[in-house]
Amino acid sequence: MRTLAVSALAALVLLAAPRTARAADLKIGYVNLQQAVNDVDEGKAAKAALKKEFDQKQKLLDDKQNELKKLKDELEKQAVVMSDEAKREKGMDFERRVMEVQQIFATLQKELGDREREMMKVIFDKMELVIKDIAEAEGFTYVFEQQNAGILYAPQALNLTNELVRKYNVRFKGGAPAPGGDKKVPVKADPAKKAEPAKK
Repeated sequence: MRTLAVSALAALVLLAAPRTARAADLKIGYVNLQQAVNDVDEGKAAKAALKKEFDQKQKLLDDKQNELKKLKDELEKQAVVMSDEAKREKGMDFERRVMEVQQIFATLQKELGDREREMMKVIFDKMELVIKDIAEAEGFTYVFEQQNAGILYAPQALNLTNELVRKYNVRFKGGAPAPGGDKKVPVKADPAKKAEPAKK
């Protein structure tokens, strides 16, 4: 299966620095989007779904290729007793089937690629929202994508990937935003209070 693409958010700049900002005022962070996609729950589910689709399509191709192999073996065995005209017709039929399998392969490959891009775009769009929230809350002027921005060195303290994963999983648990984002505080039951009997 093809590697999950991250180029859609390469060198992502989330907050534009004011023109009057001094270098000392800049706070720059970075994220590794490929790692984040691999680690968030929705990314894991997407990869599992893509692999399932890939395996199904691969089985279809394997079946078609096995059919071609059997047909080729039969043609080779029968070649000694077939006329030239029959050989020509059988050969043309075999080539037609080969082209059909090649067309099926190209179609399935395109379908998988389109499906992958569709699923990753949904995740990337959500990640952009979470990164913006982190940047605004913690005062980051810029947040870049580590791999595509060509960052050779940066302090680990500025790596927001783990925070992105954690907040993404909270905010988009089950693929949908949780009410109130990741700021929701669970209410604990007071052990001193007994449950009231249900009213009839």
